[in-house]
Amino acid sequence: MHKVLVADPLSEAGLALLREGGAEVVDLTAADRARLLEAIADADALLVRSRTKADAELLRAGRRLKVVGRAGIGVDNVDVKTATELGILVINAPTANLLSATEHTFALLLALARNVPAADASMKEGEWERNRFVGVELQGKTLGIIGLGRIGQRVAARAKALEMEVAAYDPFLDPDQGPRLGVELLALDELLRRADVVTLHTPLTDQTRNLLDATRLALLKPGALLVNCSRGGVVDEAALLAALDSGHLGGAALDVFDEEPPKSLDLVRHPRVVATPHLGAQTAEAQERTSTETAQMVLAALGGSFAVTAVNLPFRATGSRGEPYLHLGERLGSLGSALLRAPLKRVQVDLWGVEEPLQLPVAIAALKGALVPFLGPGLNYVNVERVAQGRGIETVRIAHASAAEYPHLVQVTLEGTDGGAPVEIAGTLFGERQPRVVRFGRQPLEFRPEGKLLILRSFDVPGVVGKVGTLLGEARVNIADVHLARKDGEEDAWTILRLDEEPSREVLDRLAALPEMRRVDLADLGEGGAD
Repeated sequence: MHKVLVADPLSEAGLALLREGGAEVVDLTAADRARLLEAIADADALLVRSRTKADAELLRAGRRLKVVGRAGIGVDNVDVKTATELGILVINAPTANLLSATEHTFALLLALARNVPAADASMKEGEWERNRFVGVELQGKTLGIIGLGRIGQRVAARAKALEMEVAAYDPFLDPDQGPRLGVELLALDELLRRADVVTLHTPLTDQTRNLLDATRLALLKPGALLVNCSRGGVVDEAALLAALDSGHLGGAALDVFDEEPPKSLDLVRHPRVVATPHLGAQTAEAQERTSTETAQMVLAALGGSFAVTAVNLPFRATGSRGEPYLHLGERLGSLGSALLRAPLKRVQVDLWGVEEPLQLPVAIAALKGALVPFLGPGLNYVNVERVAQGRGIETVRIAHASAAEYPHLVQVTLEGTDGGAPVEIAGTLFGERQPRVVRFGRQPLEFRPEGKLLILRSFDVPGVVGKVGTLLGEARVNIADVHLARKDGEEDAWTILRLDEEPSREVLDRLAALPEMRRVDLADLGEGGAD
């Protein structure tokens, strides 16, 4: 049973999913920092929202920690760099609050354009000041969207329904996508000059911090409106306050702040500011979706799946179709590692017929499989590249355009530091799901890369299989299946035996002592994967 710490309040629907999935859920939402540091020592997963800081100290205290689940989109409160170094998967729920954040953007924009909060406050004071609260219409105005991702695209679609003109800035978007979305893509400065309203939908990174500083805010039209439902820190708050005080900006609607809650209330109390306390995801529907989506991802990650929305995987989530390829790559690397007999120096992964999005994941899976036998189970997809680089292990990935003997073929070649002959193993998927080794060195040899495998290289002479069977039988080691390979004109033959029990060291030594035997290796690849 996996132990999951819940540090921030989550919807009961997500907690129920965790329990149904067999997890032990420990509610620490009311616990202090000291209690959390103590409890995380034997936890497998940590769930947080935005309140708890999953910093380096907390992550390093989690000796068994495998997953940090952030119930929401942003991971500002998670030390992703340290998590990656420790091999801890960081997942989020990037789609759960898309609708609520989109709708809140327009709630703020309309409230700002029509002076709704101030008019409401005036009414509550018993006043009737119609002329004081003259607003502006949105029809025909140009909306400038900074960040045309999933939320930005939804904002664009709804702005068109309001008959607004829509332009956007997004340096990571393919320019061809603009016409498809019906959005004019502009450089940032040009966007600011043309927009009547600017709305931000970009994460907070080193590149976006203070993206709208005093210089860029000055580019906006006099009287322009600004809406920020993305992240505090993307707008320079001091510069924004100055632009409002000077009258250059018509108003700002803010759901996020550089510091939350903000210690300085100058912006919040400004007469031309509409402010909410980070309510973008605060709908009943979004809270339940966020909770259940995060719980599902955490359970999947704890179960070994990489069809998850992880922010620190070195590749995009592969989905269920990609997992058999990851399994194949890892098994080929692990099998090759069992045969290498020297510290690893170089890993080369050649791919034929493997679609481009899966090529990097398969190569990383092969690297993981090759290194885990040497470095232990603390190595995983999150940190394996970093570990390999730190140890000076060269990794090469080659995608071949030519056809191979199978429609999809993965070949893993391992080289050791001893300068000996490299180990080369190739495999494919049968039925798109079942991993198979199909080539062992230069020889065609088909078998399933799973279970306890006794790998024998012998002289190609009569009687070898019989002697091996006799020795194993005397030791009460049952043979599940046997696979043989040889090439005419070569003196070597390979025999792969899948065993029900692992033979003792004494039995292995007796096998190696047979005069016909050249080498004996044992690989335990565990149970089979996808089928």
